[in-house]
Amino acid sequence: MSDIKNLEPRALWGFFDELCAIPRPSKHEEKVIEYVLRFAGERNLFVEKDEAGNVLIRKPAAPGFEKIRPVVLQAHLDMVPQKNAEVSHDFLKDAICPVIDGEWVRASGTTLGADNGIGVAAALAVLDSAEVLHGPLEVLFTFDEESGMTGANNLRPDWLKGKMLLNLDTEEEGEFCIGCAGGLDFIANLPYSYDPMQGKYSTYRLNLRGLKGGHSGMDINLGRANSNQLMIRFLWKITRELGACVVELEGGNMRNAIPREASAIVNIPLRTEEAFLDFIPSFTEVISQEFKGVETGISLTAEKILPVEKVMDKVTETLLINALYALVNGPIRMIPGTGVVETSSNLSIVSVQDGMSEVVCLIRSAVESAKRSLGERMLSAFELIGADVSFEGNYPGWNPDFSSSLLEAMKKGYLDLFGKEAQVNIVHAGLECGIIGANYKEMEMISFGPNIVHPHSPDERVEIASVVKFWNFLTSVLSRLPSEE
Repeated sequence: MSDIKNLEPRALWGFFDELCAIPRPSKHEEKVIEYVLRFAGERNLFVEKDEAGNVLIRKPAAPGFEKIRPVVLQAHLDMVPQKNAEVSHDFLKDAICPVIDGEWVRASGTTLGADNGIGVAAALAVLDSAEVLHGPLEVLFTFDEESGMTGANNLRPDWLKGKMLLNLDTEEEGEFCIGCAGGLDFIANLPYSYDPMQGKYSTYRLNLRGLKGGHSGMDINLGRANSNQLMIRFLWKITRELGACVVELEGGNMRNAIPREASAIVNIPLRTEEAFLDFIPSFTEVISQEFKGVETGISLTAEKILPVEKVMDKVTETLLINALYALVNGPIRMIPGTGVVETSSNLSIVSVQDGMSEVVCLIRSAVESAKRSLGERMLSAFELIGADVSFEGNYPGWNPDFSSSLLEAMKKGYLDLFGKEAQVNIVHAGLECGIIGANYKEMEMISFGPNIVHPHSPDERVEIASVVKFWNFLTSVLSRLPSEE
């Protein structure tokens, strides 16, 4: 147990503290599923787990609130596993270590898991409470949201009885999200052969570190550096101008996180070794100036290691680096008249080792045709170099409904409780609402949450005061939701 258990509201923070002790990276949620099943069983609540790993819990209405339309609270069980390079942490075994840092809670060099652990903890606290007033209640905990929305994509269309859904998975307190972007994974694989290294050379391991990273949807408009993109830029120069040869390349490990680190092993001819070593600080200075005010800790280092005799064949190396250097990355178009990104791409993962290269990009767009078109552009470029391209994880966007009775009830509830109006928006991120709405077309949905900054990175933190407001609003509005007609 950590100090966060003493924060208010204690019911919510107590459950979040317990969640921090349970390893739950995406696709490895077995232990947290067991925890949730045990929680429901101990309270004699209806609970069911489906084949996809989703868990559904039902709780009867509080006396006098039976006529409220059945409502679903929804959150996902998994978290994004990201850590700083110097931190020793096994996300499959080790607990997250939350720290109170002034007005915020963060972790010690890793992601905190407030995305979506705060939502899960809030739902558990509602289920556990005899004082929170609500109508017929369902709580849906979904599996593997962060790396493919697997649970939502495999949700049975007849499982939920609720007519309204409160998704507890956004990161701006005082804002109601009523729409989101859809997404698509672009995956390219290109095999390569090996060439023997000719002449005299030295072998170096390159490490690019110190970037902020972040959520590839919510943070894509912040102008942050992408470690894969910068490493490719560096390799493009040294392979062309200094005769460098690529042995291995590795960057990023999550499709929905802006990559913060990248590494490469390269062979450098002795005749250009001095120029190579001189180029590293000058390149670092150039990109540091380009990202001045955004990135403050960019570090590119070269460590001399034992010689490697075989390198990536030159033809494939040139084709791959050219394609990657030309690959579109970042925001592409804004929704007209708003400050919200419409379409973007994130160069998420690059891996070159053991005779196979893999490239993964996450394409997001609020416009389905724009999402498809961007995927086709990328397909065209990588087909030219002979790569095997596939698309996976396609999920729809969530079209906003500004006339929703649920939205009106929540807006009024927020105004009455806090004396100011909540903002209504759409986000450039993937929410499960779009997928769930495809199966439950008549369900009204709203997403909201506390202030969480820099999710999907070790800088993730949640504002303590906003959690209080989030909890107070959730518990208040549950008793004020629309009734059955």
